Amino acid sequence: MYPVRARRAVAGVLAALALAPLTACGRGGAEAPPVSASPDTALPGAEPAVPDTAGAFEKLEDKYDARLGVYALDTGTGREVTHRADERFAYVSTFKALLAGAVLRTYTVGGTDRLITYSGDDVVPDSPVAEKHVDTGMTLDALCDAAVRYSDNTAANLLLGQLGGPEALNALLKRLGDDVTRMERLEPDLSRWDPDSTRDTSTPRAFAENLRAFVLGDVLGDAERARLTHWLRTNTTGDEVIRAGVPKGWTVGDKTGTGIGYGVRNDIAVLWPPDRAPVVVAVMTSRDREDDTHDNRLLAEAASVVTGALS
Repeated sequence: MYPVRARRAVAGVLAALALAPLTACGRGGAEAPPVSASPDTALPGAEPAVPDTAGAFEKLEDKYDARLGVYALDTGTGREVTHRADERFAYVSTFKALLAGAVLRTYTVGGTDRLITYSGDDVVPDSPVAEKHVDTGMTLDALCDAAVRYSDNTAANLLLGQLGGPEALNALLKRLGDDVTRMERLEPDLSRWDPDSTRDTSTPRAFAENLRAFVLGDVLGDAERARLTHWLRTNTTGDEVIRAGVPKGWTVGDKTGTGIGYGVRNDIAVLWPPDRAPVVVAVMTSRDREDDTHDNRLLAEAASVVTGALS
């Protein structure tokens, strides 16, 4: 369960989530329309050429003995790069970017000064920021900053508590058009992937489209979108993954995730090339054995294939 102190606002928040207008509805599978009317969205027209990247991604899978899922969209041209884009992977900590977006949607920037108190019993492993503020508590803004920029697990759990738990965030994503993602557990349990289960899993396509909705679409107001973008662009955990594979001069806003077992390692990002519309990309990976570890180079090289194909 999420922390007891975090339950106070749940009923009101659930009502707010239910009543808030959803301006990015209608997104589903591979044939669904874009999730927003952002100026960066490609206009309808002739089907854009799809880059041939299958061979490159298959070579990476062989090289790193891993399963690789990729979905990337050039929002200016509509061109896509895909590889296992609709296969399920554990999303692990990448969900924290969407969680912060949901908090901003619910409370707005003006409401994120709300102070959330918690006890030492609420602190879980891999909480480098929250573990230092048990005595003082943290604001929603600080919790979002910690969850996105430092992948703080306790911060994520406290934020989920303010929304009504994983099921409430899942319900919001579903109303935005995501009928794929399955959110059930808190950190750190959600990072323990069971290959035979769909809980706490999604697909590269679904998570990239969710990120696009929050960062480039009109799900958030201008101030909230700018705040989320700032957190993503100043993320401290992504230097060795997608960021390491993009050309110089490209700005990257990303959220990483690392699983407990099976070599699970992910990164979702918005890329801003110079003088071009943004590119949204999700890279998800796993390996066959529970004691396998991940290799960041796989994600960096996959990102290089993506940017090369879309350049």
